[in-house]
Amino acid sequence: MQTRHCDVAIIGTGTAGMGAYRAAKAHTDKVLLIEGGVYGTTCARIGCMPSKLLIAAANAAHAAQEAGGFGVHVNGMRIEGNEVMQRVQRERDRFVGFVVDTVDGWSEADRIRAHAAFEAPGVLRLDDGTRVEAGRIVIATGSRTFIPPPLAALARARVDTNETVFEWPDFPASVAVFGAGVIALEIGQALHRLGVRVRLFGRSQRIGGITDPEVAEQARSALGAELPLALSSTVDTVVDEGNGFLVRWRDADGKAQEERFARVLAATGRIPNIDGLALEHAGIPLNAEGLPDHDPATGRCGDSAIFLAGDVTGELPLLHEAADEGRIAGDNAGRYPHVQPQRRRAPLAVVFCEPQIAAVGQSFQALCQSGQAFAVGQVDFAGQGRARVMRENAGVLRVYAAHGSGRLLGAEMVGPRAEHLAHLLAWSVQAGLTIDAMLAMPFYHPVVEEGLRTALRDCAHALHCGPKPVPGCSEYGPGD
Repeated sequence: MQTRHCDVAIIGTGTAGMGAYRAAKAHTDKVLLIEGGVYGTTCARIGCMPSKLLIAAANAAHAAQEAGGFGVHVNGMRIEGNEVMQRVQRERDRFVGFVVDTVDGWSEADRIRAHAAFEAPGVLRLDDGTRVEAGRIVIATGSRTFIPPPLAALARARVDTNETVFEWPDFPASVAVFGAGVIALEIGQALHRLGVRVRLFGRSQRIGGITDPEVAEQARSALGAELPLALSSTVDTVVDEGNGFLVRWRDADGKAQEERFARVLAATGRIPNIDGLALEHAGIPLNAEGLPDHDPATGRCGDSAIFLAGDVTGELPLLHEAADEGRIAGDNAGRYPHVQPQRRRAPLAVVFCEPQIAAVGQSFQALCQSGQAFAVGQVDFAGQGRARVMRENAGVLRVYAAHGSGRLLGAEMVGPRAEHLAHLLAWSVQAGLTIDAMLAMPFYHPVVEEGLRTALRDCAHALHCGPKPVPGCSEYGPGD
């Protein structure tokens, strides 16, 4: 058996693993990357990029279908599903190629293709027979789709996930989408706009990760006007009929429903890839989920020499968060034992459905649970000038600011160009700007950002009036 020694071993070569490698190499040349699967990040292979390629095609089709509202009539439009999927796969492979080329460009001495498991603290056994003794270990093994109970009884190969949907050669006639989060909304709406009959099933009224009740209601209204939603539903059975699936469920009123679909898509969240790691031999305490607790500011697990980074933490499965976590964990693994806390960036999340959904900084739920006095300002996009010009006048933006300091704390929104508004707000949160300081910034006319100014003015008025109970906060008790 071959034994290899290194200062830092990194398990996983996704976004977090790549970031950890670069950061650790700044401190030591003795870094080993271990990958048991394929090179290529989740974002490039099955997440961010292929979904946005599908969404781009869907939005092009939707724009043609809705052009009549501007007096522009498009005749003879057709959607060729095989051509759409060919472009998705071609461009997806191009993005994956960039990632693979990057990893392949690193020293072969630093890379090994094998699955790793802990044999003892600081010792990994690989399935190719290699034994690795490492001074520090970074776990960056990513996550996978969670399969809910109604689908778990089906043959695994018969359940689609975002790991398989982008391999389709063409579109099916219909799809049942289980989930109401980011993946479900993005893929579900895109398929609907491309001519596929779709229904989304959600266990509650939550949608797109939004916690503000008013924003969530507007999101349900706007998306539900286009896309069939079965929220607060209980799925009883999913029957594989060979040529399709029969879904039986009870709706929000308890009424029994059933519908047949050609495919079923699980988009009900993701779970950490820790199977086979044998973390029980790592010499660190594990929580109820089988993971070690870690410090997000350092990536470190307790006082050990083990670090977590990326989706495996089970916290924020977003590329920019994984990149930050990989950099922080790799840097501290490289400089160990001189571990240094690093400032995390302001939280930022975007759902690329239409209208777009976004959340910035502290969520409405977190602020309510904190007991902190905060004010709310909002704008309804129904009457916002630029939004009406574009015929995208649906949704609401709500901003939250601290009483006393007037500092922006966060925002939740559904509406036009939310991805851009969210960036402005995230930068403002991270910079510690007050509502007054933001209002002193330039606003052009006519732009969607004028809606942000309206919300800021409304918030400034609420701050001036002093602390008052915030409607909707009472539904979030401490610790909910």
